[in-house]
Amino acid sequence: MTAKQSFPRLRQVVLDCTHPRTLAEFYRQLLGLQYRPGDEPPPAGEPDPAGRDWLVLQDDAGSRRVAFQQVAALPKATWPEGPVPQQLHLDLTVPTSAELDVQHERALTLGARLLYDRTDDPEEPLRVYADPAGHPFCIFVADSAAD
Repeated sequence: MTAKQSFPRLRQVVLDCTHPRTLAEFYRQLLGLQYRPGDEPPPAGEPDPAGRDWLVLQDDAGSRRVAFQQVAALPKATWPEGPVPQQLHLDLTVPTSAELDVQHERALTLGARLLYDRTDDPEEPLRVYADPAGHPFCIFVADSAAD
């Protein structure tokens, strides 16, 4: 009898950043996630010891999705040109071009910076942004059945 092969399970994506709370808030609002219990922000004006080192966002089912780890310094990616490559980026999808426009405005309002606009591509309209810490991410139109 052959033993069934096992694989590691992806727990979450971790983003290095100099200000975990700021970046966690950006992605919490952009993706509609919530903090892991104990990682919530404190009341206004109170110290934020949890927000200085490591924060985790999870989905409605309690599955971890994105974590944020504090580092002393982080060079911002210079993609698409320059000496600092993306190294990693997140792909986010929407079902229609109209929704792409809605999410574009939300991303900018939340603090994203537009890096590249390919919304005129009939095959795969997309935009590439930098989050507030400089990590690139894409939002593009994709058929959910093709995932």
